[in-house]
Amino acid sequence: MEAFVSTGSSILRGRGGRPGICLSRRPSSRSLRVTVPMATVASNPNTESKFITEEIASKVISEVGSPTFVYDLKTLREQAEKALAFRNAYGLTVRYAMKACPNAAILKIFNDMGLAFDASSVYECQRLLLAGVPSIKVCLSSQELGDQFVDLVNKGVEINCCSLSQMRKYGQAFPNTEVGVRFNPGLGSGGTGKTNVGGTSASFGIWHELMNDVKSIAEEYGLKIVRIHTHIGSGSDPAVWARVVGLTLNLAKQLPDVATVDLGGGYKVGRMPGEVSTDLDIISAPVKEAFEQFAEETGRKLHLEIEPGTFLVANAGAMLCTAQDIVTTGAAGHDFIKLDIGMTEVLRPSLYGAEHPITVLPKDSRKEVEDANYVVVGHCCESGDLFTPASGDPETITERLMSKAQIGDYVVMDGVGAYCASMSAKNYNSFPEVPEVLVDESSQIHVIRKKQTLEQILENEVPLPDSF
Repeated sequence: MEAFVSTGSSILRGRGGRPGICLSRRPSSRSLRVTVPMATVASNPNTESKFITEEIASKVISEVGSPTFVYDLKTLREQAEKALAFRNAYGLTVRYAMKACPNAAILKIFNDMGLAFDASSVYECQRLLLAGVPSIKVCLSSQELGDQFVDLVNKGVEINCCSLSQMRKYGQAFPNTEVGVRFNPGLGSGGTGKTNVGGTSASFGIWHELMNDVKSIAEEYGLKIVRIHTHIGSGSDPAVWARVVGLTLNLAKQLPDVATVDLGGGYKVGRMPGEVSTDLDIISAPVKEAFEQFAEETGRKLHLEIEPGTFLVANAGAMLCTAQDIVTTGAAGHDFIKLDIGMTEVLRPSLYGAEHPITVLPKDSRKEVEDANYVVVGHCCESGDLFTPASGDPETITERLMSKAQIGDYVVMDGVGAYCASMSAKNYNSFPEVPEVLVDESSQIHVIRKKQTLEQILENEVPLPDSF
């Protein structure tokens, strides 16, 4: 075992305020790592949810049940309006990165507001079309260019080729046509290493030094490159993002037919108290100036595209669930709240060490509720099913200070609108996919996904013959 100093706002506080001990498991072994914090500061989350009141919680539980993803229509619209106000010089297209949360109801809301869409697979494209999104509002940038892309392009979907082989594949299917190209500009930035999709450690896009290869393939197939795309990561540093704008425009200078530049998304969203969110009005000002300067130097007025995902939906979503058990490991250990959800619904803490605000809503009439420290865990038979990791470190357990809970209390986890319902360990331990609801401005509840049944989990399994 090894001991080291833990720093940051997520250092745990043990019982009675004394330093606690964090136990974590290395992914490569079953051995434990012991962290002895040198401070006694516990994360102190919000005392109330961003938008789920006790009244809404009771209504959702009575009409739909626990657990349920809950989305707030007001917040969705407000965030979309902020994105649509992104400063630009010669026109703007806001593409919702639908992988963040692809429910058809949310797609419809953004489609009706005039947003276009970024898809990361041919299946997401098909999902958009089935949701009623016009094909001309869909652009595909994918790590895997499935063969279905031919039918999609024939329907009007745009493509950004993300590798040299994808350019050849597109050129063979559609010679002498227009196309987009995604570049890796040489820089990346993300909230964690796992969300950094630029620079030498990322496979996303064509490496910027391969411009001659890009031009050669375009010439071979008669392709006219009219759009370039870059995206450096999710939760990226605004300063790094601003530098990438300049690098991207330098790439555009080398391709005279480029009329549109897509700068991707990845705008940081603060979920926990004290975390800062990207101000689009501030970061868009230098972008507008850079496009104007480019026009002065080249005579070309480029159309701007951005691809917010997390920014639009993260804080518009919350998980309403229940404290289904509370256990302890004694005076030297921890008190644990076991929720009726897990990595089957919210994977980000286990995957990234991401933190989410967690609020206990007493189910009974308790008015004066004292605080207590808890480790909050999920319902999966998996030691990594943890909701209170150290910030950025999914291997380290920390305690969270919150209202003292009882079995049966409602629990709200905020900030789960992005990369939760769409990105989870779905059906692990055979837990069914949970329902999703939308709360409108009059606090009415609209079911937008029903709870999955066991029969639906099993429907694609094929039994062996009796004689096997």
